[in-house]
Amino acid sequence: MTNLDAPAPAPADLEGDLASLRGDCARMAPHWTVPDRDTARPVPPSLIHGVSVPVTSARLLDAMSDYGD
Repeated sequence: MTNLDAPAPAPADLEGDLASLRGDCARMAPHWTVPDRDTARPVPPSLIHGVSVPVTSARLLDAMSDYGD
């Protein structure tokens, strides 16, 4: 049996603006959960294997300064 008194769903606004996107996000935010953060632990180099870096990329990275210089 259909409920004839129920309001029709609003059509999806695919061409919405930033304000409508922010409103959608604000309505969905209570439904999102934040996973517990695990602290990252360093990986010993002996466990890293099978990674190959092209020589040109290695030279490029070697020539770059460290972050924050």
